[in-house]
Amino acid sequence: MNFLRFEHLNLGCKNIDLSQKFYQTLFPDWYVRAEGIYNGSRWMHFGNDQFYLTLNDYSEQNRVHQAYESIGINHVGFVIKNGEAMQKLLDSEGIEYYTLTAPETKHRIYVNDPDGNEIELVEYQPDYALR
Repeated sequence: MNFLRFEHLNLGCKNIDLSQKFYQTLFPDWYVRAEGIYNGSRWMHFGNDQFYLTLNDYSEQNRVHQAYESIGINHVGFVIKNGEAMQKLLDSEGIEYYTLTAPETKHRIYVNDPDGNEIELVEYQPDYALR
């Protein structure tokens, strides 16, 4: 029982600024926790006090993972407070998404970030408790 919490996800990005803008749109309260240069490449920790994304400059590389078609992470899920408000935000920003349903969720919204990483934005039913 040594696990405390999930802290961060490390992402390679074609354009860190574009990725930061995308995630800032979804999560306006996120901020740059730290940033710098490592081995000649830019990196950024972007998130809040509990969780962050490490965004790395891989502008010269190409994506090789195909979600749901190869080994690797297929999507990352974020719990949100208000799915209707998120859909309105995505619509107003012109960000494409699709939705799915499940008994335990009020909203399941799927969107791809600028590098093709699929993100699930989920709002659970008020009476649903994680077990």
